[in-house]
Amino acid sequence: MINLLAGGSLKKFNTFGFDVRAKYLAEVTNVANLGVVMEFCKENSLKWLVVGEGSNMLFTEDFDGVVITMANRKIEILAEVDGWVTLRAEAGVVWDDFVDYCVKNGLYGVENLSGIPGTVGASPVQNIGAYGAEAKDVIRGVEYFSIDDGCLKFIDVEDCRFTYRNSIFKQELAGRVVVTAVLFKMSRRGMLNLSYGNLEEKLRQSGESPTLEAVRNAVIEIRRAKLPEPSEIGSAGSFFQNPIVPIEVAERIRGNYPEVTLYPVDAVKVKVPAGWLIDKSGWKGFRRGDAGVYPHQALVLVNYGGATGAEVLALAREIRDDVKSKFGIELSFEVNVI
Repeated sequence: MINLLAGGSLKKFNTFGFDVRAKYLAEVTNVANLGVVMEFCKENSLKWLVVGEGSNMLFTEDFDGVVITMANRKIEILAEVDGWVTLRAEAGVVWDDFVDYCVKNGLYGVENLSGIPGTVGASPVQNIGAYGAEAKDVIRGVEYFSIDDGCLKFIDVEDCRFTYRNSIFKQELAGRVVVTAVLFKMSRRGMLNLSYGNLEEKLRQSGESPTLEAVRNAVIEIRRAKLPEPSEIGSAGSFFQNPIVPIEVAERIRGNYPEVTLYPVDAVKVKVPAGWLIDKSGWKGFRRGDAGVYPHQALVLVNYGGATGAEVLALAREIRDDVKSKFGIELSFEVNVI
């Protein structure tokens, strides 16, 4: 089934809360109908865009094309062998609902990814990650609709080319496929990862035993303390990627700022927190009109109610240029600018 709406508002489909519109808004509940939507786009020379919850998008203007939202929301266990469970979650499933399902069913691997906004369909595209975990760690493969030939296909995890906040879906397959479902390989005997940030300390303070549910609760509590609720203040979460730099660049920063926390990537590269770089550049809490930098987390740009996407983008570019001039590091946007 397809619900096609002309001039559909995208306000509820972007967490910044910008009141932009699409020429057409198509809600797809059956992936077999994706071909019909694409044929409509072709016949009318319309561009298209897939949007989940819009938690990683910055709309700077109305979208002169078809915005597609996937409304397929089934989660099912396909197989279980020796404590390993293969799960299939459809693209329209809200990501945090999927994490909640896994935690409640004793499945390890995504508890550190609790509270991340968005849908399952977006998880492999962005290779979402938080607190030392990434989607690629548990993905077995991805089902997608191919625009080129109109067929449903499957790609194994080894061919997804996952790297930090990147995948084949943002590169070679960008604009050529629509993710329809994701297969996950989960464990019933996994180990909890408490090594990142202040997660272990948070659990210790709570007095809870380190269980799946306790880790999930701790992650959600930490995120709520740092990130605004989109229903109250519009944002897209982390606006910038944490830059990965040569170790000599990181050590130069540490020489000037001994307090900085750095995260080794391999023998020659180090991840530097983008939020720390922005904070040290003096932007934390900055506000210009209704566009600003969140006071509790410099990595987050916000819309206090009346900002436009163009105003937030201008602020982001100004911050990026300032960080580069101070540290010699150019930040990359984590959000997609539309």
